[in-house]
Amino acid sequence: MKFFHLSDLHLGKRVNEFSMLEDQRYILDQILSLADAEQPDAVLIAGDIYDKPVPPAEAVALFDAFLSELVRRHIKVLAIGGNHDSPERIAFGADLMCGSGVYFAPVYHGCVEPVTLTDSFGPVRVFLLPFIKPAHVRACFPEEEIDGYASAVRSAIAHMAVNPAERNVLVTHQFVAGAQTCESEELTVGGADQVPATVFDPFDYTALGHLHGPQNIGSARVRYCGTPLKYSFSEMKHHKSVTVVQLGEKGALDIRTLPLIPRRDLAELRGTYMQLAERSFYSGLDTQRYFHITLTDEEDVPDAIGRLRAIYPNIMKLDYDNARTRGGGTLLPLEQVQPQSPEELFAAFYRQQNNRELSPEQRGCLADLIEKIWEGDA
Repeated sequence: MKFFHLSDLHLGKRVNEFSMLEDQRYILDQILSLADAEQPDAVLIAGDIYDKPVPPAEAVALFDAFLSELVRRHIKVLAIGGNHDSPERIAFGADLMCGSGVYFAPVYHGCVEPVTLTDSFGPVRVFLLPFIKPAHVRACFPEEEIDGYASAVRSAIAHMAVNPAERNVLVTHQFVAGAQTCESEELTVGGADQVPATVFDPFDYTALGHLHGPQNIGSARVRYCGTPLKYSFSEMKHHKSVTVVQLGEKGALDIRTLPLIPRRDLAELRGTYMQLAERSFYSGLDTQRYFHITLTDEEDVPDAIGRLRAIYPNIMKLDYDNARTRGGGTLLPLEQVQPQSPEELFAAFYRQQNNRELSPEQRGCLADLIEKIWEGDA
């Protein structure tokens, strides 16, 4: 039995106010091309299909088209909702769609019935457990002591009819302890949402969603496939891919990855404005990428991002790294503030903002400007 393991599509997402919809369409088309070459029996989607509980219409249409193409290829789809999804919206129409080979996890109600697939080695039972919080499980089993995410997931799994003699797969969306994270993920402060990998011991493979970096947790039997696209500059070094899961007879598992190449990759540039604007600097560089640019000029460059976009049209983020930004000055308490002239006040403000003193030329310009203001000529 061959699966494609996907998760965290985040359809409809905007990164630094850039819509990623066309990039997502591009990568989903690439996944369909890989499906044509690999012929998987099913695609597992481990949550965060959308980026928001109420996704934009364009994102819904994109996912609808992706599902339709998989069904047309006679590839089954088994999907769950993640913490970004609305469980009720994800579950809508599930009973109708299962007739086409598309299975969505219902809203969690304490009972997770497996979807049974069959190959030459017999049945494979796939359990679809959407993102759950302790309160969800506590409501179903009030007599049990559910004091956190670990006990919630452990309880939910304990109530599944897992036959250890058969092959069992779990698709779920949780934060497993020991996993590597990045800044684009929503995690609970203090790690209260962490679940130990041992809770997944009953399964031959656990297809995880939630974390954006592809990684195994302990062994290949518990795996995050990661996002198909980079959604923050903290993911810049990630190698995005589709995880291919091959189940043989009971106990036989093979994992490999198929690389995904984005429409536009992420990149970071650093230097002065003049350096980045020099043709010799960007000659041969793919200037269509999504850029995070850090300027090292000591003076702020007026409309730097607008002017640089003439060369790098997809600048997502612009920062400065100079004496001002590294200084981190602090304000004095009000009772310690001494009376000061306008020149002294402005000089102190400039020092705080830029971590350096006004130059003689700037002081002369300031004095002239203040004089004109007082005289009413400005």
